[in-house]
Amino acid sequence: QVHLVESGGGLVHAGGSLRLSCAASGRTFIRYAMGWFRQAPGKERDFVAAISWSGGSTSYTNSVKGRFTISRDNTKNTVDLLMNNLKPEEAAVYYCAARREGYYGDPLRSAAGEYDYWGQGIQVTVSS
Repeated sequence: QVHLVESGGGLVHAGGSLRLSCAASGRTFIRYAMGWFRQAPGKERDFVAAISWSGGSTSYTNSVKGRFTISRDNTKNTVDLLMNNLKPEEAAVYYCAARREGYYGDPLRSAAGEYDYWGQGIQVTVSS
């Protein structure tokens, strides 16, 4: 079992920045790829970014490329999402998720159903 807790959400003006952090506990953090997803009211949970367990591979949804950065510190069992130039339409509950990699080089996944563990989510509000 991997327990995930998000932090760092809140209210920001459009164009502003926020850094979300996800702390993992329980089973070893190693060999788990990590992802961030977001869900706005009445909408599906959408992929935002993912990072391999080594940190050597990252993936982003097209709309956040160049503005968001995912990173991890395996010594602290944390994964961060730095979000710059936030837009009002990006207001949502943001979720951290963990997926056990099946083998070295296992491709990063963007489907929520492929992740094994989830945090409780944290609200990000972007005012226009």
